[in-house]
Amino acid sequence: MLRPWTTAEAGAVLGGARSPEWADDFPAEGDRVVAGLFAQFPAWLGGYGHRLVIERDSGLVVGSIGLFWPPSEGALEIGYGMVGSRRGRGYAAEAARALTEFAFTSPEVRTVFADVELSNPASVRVLEKAGFRCSVSEEGRVRYSFTRSAG
Repeated sequence: MLRPWTTAEAGAVLGGARSPEWADDFPAEGDRVVAGLFAQFPAWLGGYGHRLVIERDSGLVVGSIGLFWPPSEGALEIGYGMVGSRRGRGYAAEAARALTEFAFTSPEVRTVFADVELSNPASVRVLEKAGFRCSVSEEGRVRYSFTRSAG
């Protein structure tokens, strides 16, 4: 399940507080980085912004995923991360697929993409499982994208 971040949760992450609603290893470093950028990019807290990933069975926050709003020329970047204790369970691919479908509810978005380092094969697998396809390959990095079908 996905739900928006709150400003209180971002403050707790930045302040080093712990919530009983978080997995023991949440937040990860990437979550702290994103929480620190909300002041600079307030749209990331908006309707098409960042979400917390909630594990259905436990109800705990186990990661985060987000759209780096606003889109540029119809393209929108997505980023995600799961805590170590929950990796390999398909949560990231499921969340990426769901948030991509949601991104396409905006008429401004035609393509959702993620840039991945080749040294991160787990992230490549997440994107492939979510239906993304390799669209650009540069030295050490690849771009995976999912383009909305016409019609």
